[in-house]
Amino acid sequence: MANEIWTIKRCLEWTKEYLAERGEEHPRLSAEWLLCAATGLARIDLYMRMDETLNAAQLETMHAAVVRRAKGEPLQYITGSTQFRMIDVTCAPGVLIPRPETEMLVEEVLNYLDAEVLSPEAAARQRVELPWNDEVEEARKAEAALADERAAAERRAANLTAADEAALGGDVLGSRAYAEELADREAEEAAAQAAEAQAAEAAESELDEYGIAIEGAGQETALAQDAAAPAPTEPCTARVLEVGCGTGCISLSLAWERRGHVTCTATDIEPRAIDLATKNRDALGLTADEVAFSLTNLVSSIPREEWGTFDVLVSNPPYIPTDVMRSLPHEVKDFEPDLALEGGADGLDIFRRLLNAAPYMLRAGGLFACELYEGALDAAAELCRQAGLSDVRIVRDLTDRPRIVRAIVTEPKQRQ
Repeated sequence: MANEIWTIKRCLEWTKEYLAERGEEHPRLSAEWLLCAATGLARIDLYMRMDETLNAAQLETMHAAVVRRAKGEPLQYITGSTQFRMIDVTCAPGVLIPRPETEMLVEEVLNYLDAEVLSPEAAARQRVELPWNDEVEEARKAEAALADERAAAERRAANLTAADEAALGGDVLGSRAYAEELADREAEEAAAQAAEAQAAEAAESELDEYGIAIEGAGQETALAQDAAAPAPTEPCTARVLEVGCGTGCISLSLAWERRGHVTCTATDIEPRAIDLATKNRDALGLTADEVAFSLTNLVSSIPREEWGTFDVLVSNPPYIPTDVMRSLPHEVKDFEPDLALEGGADGLDIFRRLLNAAPYMLRAGGLFACELYEGALDAAAELCRQAGLSDVRIVRDLTDRPRIVRAIVTEPKQRQ
């Protein structure tokens, strides 16, 4: 390849055909992804610059990527990244690749937080008596008086007959137009006089008996306004616990999309996952105070004093039933980590442990939400009911398959 002239167009077409011959389901899309990674261009830019020639380094990168893809390795591992909701997430072998279904899990959590934690019902608004309310009322009366004067002028003009106009010599001074103009002037003068009277009255209220302005009167007015206005409320902050964070996509999306209002604690048993999630956090400019990652088994590292303080426990745990593992696509079964996939005989081994932990980790009214295998949702929902959780719901994914179970902890527990 390096001894020939390879334009973007030629490389795109050659890669598409090469991958199609080796069973690639979407060969052109894969070719575009690989070319974007090799050149640093966006997909649309490829089509704007089809005649550009790839340099030696780009060709070498492209060649290695095509070989890896032909063997079935996931595109996200080859290109090193994927998009998840509003953020770009770095991907690497040994850590589960984020899926579109998990974006819906984030959406469920956000909907709950917005409705139940971050946006509590506002108190009924009442009319506050502010210093300028009387002025507004006087202005309204002045406008009404002006309207009355205009109506009177129209009535006077309408009563002028042709004979009256002739007697006045047809002069503009005797016309209906003049009558209307005169009425307008009179009304405007009346409004101006009312405004002057209000100003004088306001000025008198700020003068002492000798006509000297009272020092600090304006400050008193401002203080009165401040006292009448409701005091600002402290912003709400939600606390989320994620178990099995992988790339960190769930916690990072929650903290990114509700920055300043959501803090996350996320755990994983895989060191590579914690390292990768930390890199993704740093790339987004988020801090450890906003998203804290911990290498641990499920919730083992959560300090006892933090039990019962979380608003949400969310997880995309290993959930593929053991028998189903054998039928997974080659690029999943042979490249992604079994530890992040297999969930036992019915796919609910880890889920049961999370369900047991939820009443200890969550406050009353907290949300427990998990993404699970489509054939296990009914069983998972029944387990939630048996555990005493309420408002148990099953959420379907974009392909209309059952995918998420969510429930509310009504009675938190405390270990003795």
